[in-house]
Amino acid sequence: MLNANDFKKKQILFLFINRGDKISFSNDNIVIKDSSGKIKFQATCYRIFMICVVGNVSITSGLVQRSKKFGFSICLMSTTFKVYEIIGARMEGNTLLRKHQYEYQDNYIGQKIEQNKISNQMNALKCIRSKSEYLKEGIELLDNITAKLNEDMSYLEVMGLEGNAAKVYFPRMFDNVKWSGRKPRIKSDYINVTLDIGYTMLFNMVDAILQVYGFDTYYGVFHRCFYMRKSLVCDIMEPMRPIIDYEIRKAANLGQCKIDDFEQFDQRWVLKYKKNPDYIQFLMNSILEYKDDIFLYIQKYYRFFMKDRAGEVPVFEIHMK
Repeated sequence: MLNANDFKKKQILFLFINRGDKISFSNDNIVIKDSSGKIKFQATCYRIFMICVVGNVSITSGLVQRSKKFGFSICLMSTTFKVYEIIGARMEGNTLLRKHQYEYQDNYIGQKIEQNKISNQMNALKCIRSKSEYLKEGIELLDNITAKLNEDMSYLEVMGLEGNAAKVYFPRMFDNVKWSGRKPRIKSDYINVTLDIGYTMLFNMVDAILQVYGFDTYYGVFHRCFYMRKSLVCDIMEPMRPIIDYEIRKAANLGQCKIDDFEQFDQRWVLKYKKNPDYIQFLMNSILEYKDDIFLYIQKYYRFFMKDRAGEVPVFEIHMK
């Protein structure tokens, strides 16, 4: 099983496949060539954790075989970053872990995860340098919500507090732009589109690590099981979402994320294809700053479940600059 020291050496690659680009191998190296045969990128397979392929590509049996041999995953994504397949390395047959997963029916772990998320949202707001009274009020409100989640409560009560926290948090996190509300997957404005891109990248990384340990990623502890939804991935990434939020706020301030980089089709906003690498770069850099923290958090969660949930629920902490 992959350990923390090995993971530190691993790379996550995003490949934007233009027409004519091809993936090949040479002496245990992965090689990307353009239509003329010129090498655009090359890396050893031993250092790869996951390859995210954006755009249409032909996958050969040789690529799949090498992903199994060297232990990396291949994430296939559309040009709008929608994941339609993850293939390659994963741990299979961890029946004891899955037995522990399926036996758990309580709300406690999910409640603690949501508490962790709201606490991180509060800490993200604290990292904003210029604090208005409106912002200070939001920090205090989130602190109160976090404290309430120490009490025993039902699933619907936790959901209600999560919704209240979102209404407090997002307008303050994005008070530097025109903000119309968090609307997942609707693509109602360029900030929501960028959030969806960042969350998708984070989702893929968490999904791949969970599969390394053999979790059933469709069986969550807070998000209800729903057909073809990876509820556990949604759960585990909850406390990590403020990483993306804060990075997008900074990018808007620096002009890295702006409305001119997007196009609108029937009230649906889409990032211009030529701008994809720029957005991938600044969003992935923010995630990679927490790469080791994410791995260790999932490792602790795995050990927590393997010990039949003995001890405290692991906590993911943010340390923004």
